[in-house]
Amino acid sequence: MKPAFAFVAPAPVAAVSARPAVARLLPRPSYAEVSGSGHQRMFAAGVIALHLLGLWGLSQMQDVRRTVARVAPVVVRLIAPAEPPKPLPPPPVAMPQLQAPAPIFIEPPLIAIAVAPAPSVVVAALPPPSPSPAVVQPAPTPIIPVTPPAAPAIKQIPASAVRYLKEPRMTVPLMSKRLRESGIVHLRVVVDTRGLPREISLAKSSGFARLDEQALQDMRSARFVPQTENGQPVEWEVITPMSYEVDR
Repeated sequence: MKPAFAFVAPAPVAAVSARPAVARLLPRPSYAEVSGSGHQRMFAAGVIALHLLGLWGLSQMQDVRRTVARVAPVVVRLIAPAEPPKPLPPPPVAMPQLQAPAPIFIEPPLIAIAVAPAPSVVVAALPPPSPSPAVVQPAPTPIIPVTPPAAPAIKQIPASAVRYLKEPRMTVPLMSKRLRESGIVHLRVVVDTRGLPREISLAKSSGFARLDEQALQDMRSARFVPQTENGQPVEWEVITPMSYEVDR
């Protein structure tokens, strides 16, 4: 492939025209006029200077003409050819879909099978079974309930027959004193064979729960004289009153 050339024309050169300056020739003064005045001498010197300046300008204009007359060089540039477009990839080829062949059903041949007749079965009558002897169940042994021995009855004695080895302390609660609470508490006391209170419960309230609770605590500190029956110590029970009075 040949390279493409681009020709660039030289820029037009502006024509410079210069016309020579024409100096006007003044009439030459006479000797008498020049020598007669100092001003005329100075004027003459100026005229000479103008002539010299005009001659120098003419020489400069000639140099300018020679410089402009030179032709500008021709510039040639090589332009690379454009790259051809790349070919597009071919479209994918669709593969044909393979279909599996339909299965072929082959009917199996019919085979005739001879069926033998079923043998006849003769059932012989069995003799009736002999009755089994009756089993006599033994009579159940009667269960006799075992009764625990009865606890000995607690001896009941009146409050007047109670004798103390150590009387219960009687303490009136401080709050009962402030509130002026007074009353009689009846306690049920079960005493063991050693004379110690085994069980204490409230038989009748005094009307104030604070006094009832205090009476139960005071009775636990009491000790009694043991009671005997036929010479043997026994437990006994008594209902005894405990009076709590507050001075008014």
